Amino acid sequence: MKKAVILLSGGLDSTTCLSIALKEGYDVYPISFDYGQRHNRELESAKKIAEHYNIKEHKIIRIGNVGGSALTDGDIEVPDYKGTAHIPVTYVPARNIVFLSYAAGYAEVVKAEAVYIGVNDIDYSGYPDCRPEFIRAFEKVMRVGTKLGIEGKPIKIITPIMDLTKAEIIKLAHQNKAPLHLTTSCYRGGERACGTCDSCILRLKGFKEAGISDTIDYIK
Repeated sequence: MKKAVILLSGGLDSTTCLSIALKEGYDVYPISFDYGQRHNRELESAKKIAEHYNIKEHKIIRIGNVGGSALTDGDIEVPDYKGTAHIPVTYVPARNIVFLSYAAGYAEVVKAEAVYIGVNDIDYSGYPDCRPEFIRAFEKVMRVGTKLGIEGKPIKIITPIMDLTKAEIIKLAHQNKAPLHLTTSCYRGGERACGTCDSCILRLKGFKEAGISDTIDYIK
């Protein structure tokens, strides 16, 4: 059976990617990261999602971080959504570069032909490592910097939701019966979602446009 490594954050997008990979017939190997984020709610969600699908091999890798983000530094406040064109303080420096590097290595170990990542170029927060040009550049890195690449069997990076709106992603997840009730999106990581941070606003907007009731609780 063909194999794929899935970057699973515990959020809506990565869970949708997992559901797509399973539907496409892959034997999946989810990988999550404890990268010093301010809360572990997303890791708890990732574990529950892997358990929901009865996945035996869910790897959680603990790494450090260089700081400089509201998602990792307690002295940088997570802002409410403002909709500016600037890269927000919730950007984690080089996060997807690090994550994809680990995923590429893991793919070589388990002999996977693909890595799924839930990056998006439509409804997203403006992170530079979520763009198509970044993915294309990293695929080139894997072609020249891995054993499989040198042997002519390069690992593919699959980005199935890259060109979808958040509403389209939610509809697809709903169609795939993905466990969205187990996902988390809030940057603040409380028991109930704040409903005002970047990620919450995009999620709320997506569910509203999809015409589907959200599956998590928000602070009223």
